[in-house]
Amino acid sequence: MNIEANNRVENKNKTKKEKKCDNYEANSEECEAIEDSGSVIVNDSKYSIQCLTIIGEIEGHIESPPQNKTTKYEHVIPRLVSIEENENIDGLLVILNTVGGDIEAGLAIAELMAGMKKPTVSLVLGGGHSIGVPLAVAAKYSFIANSASMTIHPVRSTGLTLGVRQSFEYFKRMQDRINNFVANNSHITAEKYNSLVMTTGELVMDVGTVLEGSKAVEVGLIDSVGTLSLALQKLKDMIEEFRREPQKS
Repeated sequence: MNIEANNRVENKNKTKKEKKCDNYEANSEECEAIEDSGSVIVNDSKYSIQCLTIIGEIEGHIESPPQNKTTKYEHVIPRLVSIEENENIDGLLVILNTVGGDIEAGLAIAELMAGMKKPTVSLVLGGGHSIGVPLAVAAKYSFIANSASMTIHPVRSTGLTLGVRQSFEYFKRMQDRINNFVANNSHITAEKYNSLVMTTGELVMDVGTVLEGSKAVEVGLIDSVGTLSLALQKLKDMIEEFRREPQKS
């Protein structure tokens, strides 16, 4: 078999992921990171920034239908741990466009982000709805695009729930966890956030509030309205400040 024939066989046997890597001229490790967890490391002469995307539905213990765009928490959690421990990564940029999803999976990711020492910046594009709200505020500084929105509503059940006092108490405690997390990681109080959760007359067939870009900043939920370039510049400024601070061993 000649060289040309060999090449045809090898190309035919390449996986879909490998072909995609060829198209983007990315190395296999970078391509795998993009495919599996929507993350990529951006390097320049001074900074190494990990960009992580949280898109679609936050998937928890139960897999979503294959046609759904999802962010899998079992991919994101180890990625966050790796970022925090990797001395070659200076900071984390999180880009969100999510409809929400599994509450406990979302809170688990948000808690990890909030506990990171490295500089972190989030940018909400399109939407940061439901459990996407704690994920957005978990970064040390948050941006929202002017055209983006965030939907705040009570904890819901997607399955059969017994209409007994214990069920209502469980949902109340879950809502309190979210309210307190958001209050502790933004400039809004738990009481104000809960009032937005329980607003009536704004959402059809539901209670809650929709906040567009500047309104999310006005109520203290998000730090600034901004773009990708502003988010990157803010992160670089935070990295510089972090480098100047004495680090505890």
